[in-house]
Amino acid sequence: MPPPDVPEDPLEEAVADPIDGYDPPVLSARQAADEGMPGWPAPGDPFPPPTVPVPAGRGGDQIIPRPLNAVAGGPAPWADLPVSRRRPRLADVQDALRGAGPARRSERELLPEVDRASAVLAPLYELDGELHVILTRRTWDLRSHQGEVSFPGGRQDDGEDLWETALREAREEIALDTTAVECIGELDHLATITSRSFIVPYVGALPPGKPSTVANPGEVSHVLHVPVAELLDPAIFREERWTFPWAEDRPIFFFELVGDTVWGATGAMLRQLLGLVTGTLRRGQLDHA
Repeated sequence: MPPPDVPEDPLEEAVADPIDGYDPPVLSARQAADEGMPGWPAPGDPFPPPTVPVPAGRGGDQIIPRPLNAVAGGPAPWADLPVSRRRPRLADVQDALRGAGPARRSERELLPEVDRASAVLAPLYELDGELHVILTRRTWDLRSHQGEVSFPGGRQDDGEDLWETALREAREEIALDTTAVECIGELDHLATITSRSFIVPYVGALPPGKPSTVANPGEVSHVLHVPVAELLDPAIFREERWTFPWAEDRPIFFFELVGDTVWGATGAMLRQLLGLVTGTLRRGQLDHA
C-alpha cells in the first residue's frame, strides 16, 4: 500500500509518454471534471454517454469522466483478423514478447527527480486450452478510482525491485500464489498524469488451470478471470478521442465486459498486449503513434 503522503493509486490516471508540453501535466480528466473545467459537464451534471453504443449486456457502473468533446476513434487494431488469429495460446504470448524487443521506457524515468515507481502484473493462464487474464475490480469505498478495473499492482516498497513489487501486490490484493509465476516480458512503461512517477507492466505466466484467488476486501471487490479471446472480440473494444484544454487530443481505450468497463491505463496496457500478440501493434504503440 502507498504511504499516506502520496496519491493513493496511480494506475488509472496514466498514459504513455510523451503526454503534452507540461511535466507533470496540469490535471487528469477526473480532476478536470471535478473542478468543472471548460469542456466538461458542470459539477453534478451527468457525463456524456459513450461515443458509440455499448453492446447489449455489456459495460459496468464505472464512472467515466468523459469530456463534452469526446468523439469516436478507430477500430480495434485486430478488427480485420480472422477468428482463428484471435484465439492465442500462452506460447503465442511468450513468442510475441520475446520477438518484440525490450520495452520502451517512459521519458519520466529519465527525469532527475522521480517519485516512487509502481508496477503491475498481468497474470495469464490457460484453462482447457483457452488463455485467460486476471483483472481486479476496486472496491467502491476507496478514496479514489472507486470500482475501477485494473491489474494487481501498486507502488514500490523500499528494498524491492519492481518485479518483486508486482508479485507482492498480487499476493496482497488477490492472494495469488506467486511462487510459480514466470516473468515472460514487459509492456511499454507508462507515465502517470499528475506526478513525476511511472508504471512498469509485467506479464506473468501461471501454471495451467484456474488459479486460486481471494479478493482482499480492503482493496478489491471482485477478481475477474477474462478469456483473452473475449477481449479480442472487436465488438467490445472502443477508442474515443478526448481533447484537453492543455494538450492535443488523446486516444482513450475501452473494453466492455459483462458487468464492467475497462478503460484508462489498464485499457491501454491491454490493447498493447493484445496488439503485440496478434502482430497488429509494435513497441512504442502503447498509445497511438
